[in-house]
Amino acid sequence: MTTIALVGTGFVADYYMTTLANYPELRLAGVWDRDAGRLGQFCRFHDARAYGSLEECLDDPEVSIVVNLTSPESHFALNCKALNAGKHVYCEKPLGMSYDEASEVVALAERKGLTICGAPANGLSDAQALTAELIAGGRIGAPRLAYAEMEDGPVFKDNWPTWRSRSGAKWPGVHEFEIGCTLEHAGYGLSWLVALFGAVESGQAFSALTFPDKGPGTGGLAMAPDFSVGCLSFRSGVTARLTCGLAAPRDRSLTIVGDEGTLVVRDLWDDRSPVHLSRFEGRRPLLQRLAGRIERRRGRVLPLRLTHGRAVAYLAPPKAGKLASFPSQIDFARGIAVMADAIAAGEAPFFSGTRALHLTELALALNAGVGRFTPRSVF
Repeated sequence: MTTIALVGTGFVADYYMTTLANYPELRLAGVWDRDAGRLGQFCRFHDARAYGSLEECLDDPEVSIVVNLTSPESHFALNCKALNAGKHVYCEKPLGMSYDEASEVVALAERKGLTICGAPANGLSDAQALTAELIAGGRIGAPRLAYAEMEDGPVFKDNWPTWRSRSGAKWPGVHEFEIGCTLEHAGYGLSWLVALFGAVESGQAFSALTFPDKGPGTGGLAMAPDFSVGCLSFRSGVTARLTCGLAAPRDRSLTIVGDEGTLVVRDLWDDRSPVHLSRFEGRRPLLQRLAGRIERRRGRVLPLRLTHGRAVAYLAPPKAGKLASFPSQIDFARGIAVMADAIAAGEAPFFSGTRALHLTELALALNAGVGRFTPRSVF
């Protein structure tokens, strides 16, 4: 049994509470938030204990892991406080708002003999495991090229001020527009890419603010880039492109092209997303062949989009019992559970230390649109 504490009871905290039920080996000691009203609302809904202060939370001798769910600009300070209090830390992305901050957190954890892990947990999903197995089994030959999409649709045109979490927390739309979709969402694609292909050797990044007016409540505020694209060269030889945006139609797919075929993951936010396989010498599915014939006869593209290839069956049952609601069907608590298991075994969790720093460095570079860059973090 590993005892944890949550710090931050905003919108994402309900996702963690929903999926925490999948791991009875994790015990929640309590939660804290600087907003007393939001903390009380969360604790009443989830029947959870509220700490009287952050100090009380960090001083709790039963707590082994502090889960940092605060706003991004608060991550660095809280990570350092928790590590200095002798706690392991699982942190929502990013580890810090600069490379120096993130690097300092990782170095502090190493000095203290503690573990710092970074979200997101979708890189530990059933879909990622299936994709990795297909690649390792040579089903598409050697992977050469990958396209990762993190397009969330025109969120700022939606009725986002009315969005609420299960416990009633408001979706922090204005704050997310100020922080930027890349820092918020690039990690969902990067975690998959790094898990599958290893470290990035070099890259080129571009970002832009394409829609300065984000609607009610955003006038006069400095908006972060709402579009970014990065071209990444991995040490393993794979080349990838990752896009993030808040305007183009929603697309969270991943396409991997190898010497002998292609894999398409339909949704990186779905723990058991359909994974489609096609081989260059293979025959396309009937519906795709029919669609192609109709398009050739009509001389135009049909108003539908079929995922390329055939869906591959999952052989193992789902790891998770409960998932966050659509469209965020991620087992958020899996990252904490994997971390706790690794600590108990005296091992380093996959998304910890310098690998977590690497993911943060890449997201920061994409968000800033730094042009050509060479990551300083190595693992």
